[in-house]
Amino acid sequence: MKGFEARLEEINRLAEEIERRRLDLMEAGARDAGFPVKVTSTEVDLAVQYLKTLQEEMECVCKGHPFGTIAAIFPYDASVIVLARTGGGCMLTGNRFRFSFSSWNPESARLVAEISRPFDCFEPVVGQDNRIFGQNCVDDESVRLLFISGSSAVGQAYRRHHQAFDKLFFAGPGGMPAALVFPDADPEAASRFIARRAFMNGGQYCTTLKKALIHSSIYDSVRSKILKHVEKLKVGSPLDSDTDIGPILVERTRLIVENALAQCKDSRLLTGGIDGEWIYPLVLEMQDIPDLELFGPFLALKSFDNPEQAVQEVTETRYGFYLAYFGTPPEGASTLFDSNFGMVDANPDFFFRPLRLPFGGKKESGWILERTRDRWVNRDGAFVYSKELVRYE
Repeated sequence: MKGFEARLEEINRLAEEIERRRLDLMEAGARDAGFPVKVTSTEVDLAVQYLKTLQEEMECVCKGHPFGTIAAIFPYDASVIVLARTGGGCMLTGNRFRFSFSSWNPESARLVAEISRPFDCFEPVVGQDNRIFGQNCVDDESVRLLFISGSSAVGQAYRRHHQAFDKLFFAGPGGMPAALVFPDADPEAASRFIARRAFMNGGQYCTTLKKALIHSSIYDSVRSKILKHVEKLKVGSPLDSDTDIGPILVERTRLIVENALAQCKDSRLLTGGIDGEWIYPLVLEMQDIPDLELFGPFLALKSFDNPEQAVQEVTETRYGFYLAYFGTPPEGASTLFDSNFGMVDANPDFFFRPLRLPFGGKKESGWILERTRDRWVNRDGAFVYSKELVRYE
């Protein structure tokens, strides 16, 4: 087995290959799903930077032992990020990595597989139905850890087969990630983040915001500023470097957004609309926001008077992936946030969350089921991926 120095050299070579194929990755994402080249280029930057600094995670894995073969089913968004975070972690920890792709991004799948094949520890599988790929992983005794993402139903389907593995890692749906804006928040900082974070990549990340609860004392100001920021977002060709939102080419995502609108009949549409594959940023105003598995360019705004009630409302969700807040929360709120969400950002000033930060959700948004000696342990929350890819027994 290669030592850490040799592994880091391989990881650096992977980073260089991803960087070399930047333009190809950008064009593939645009053709597959309408992802703007502006976004995919940033994903490449994040992946390359993460891989080139992966030695920072050596301390948390050097005393562990590899599982052997780790398998994963990639989502259709952010393939290069998943390759860096999970694939880079496998390289660092000495595991083999077998992975399949979403049927929604065939060109990106072909390209990521092409980038991966020269590396001995990677086993990309292209063109295979993921149900077959998943069943093969269940049947193959060499696969000791399976990483999956998708809907709650997908997570539960594999959970029924957890005995086939030593560890099952599920990164589930974001649900409707929320932003909370308290009375002493900076309206400009909050509105800028909410508008950009909600519609980044057409809202096609599990951590993109889908609702914002804003204190009534600054609601009008924040709402106005959000709408002004949204107006500046360019909807157009994904190959245009100035485009913020391209066409939503994945039919499933369009149907999810249409279903969400149908369940928000009592809302008021402030801006946006749907025209076939073009979904212009939808901003709605409502008091009763449903608890949905939602993906796409959708944002619901709601005012509140009582901060304690607002905190209670956002934590009473089936999903616990991501929460951002601005201003000062009431006493005890931080504890509630941390117990209900995998990732919590206080007054964030970035739009893309750094890959070095732990990633993951709680409740139906993510969990780990792991065999520890003769019993199974269930955990949830945000994880450092490389640390989860080694055994410590």
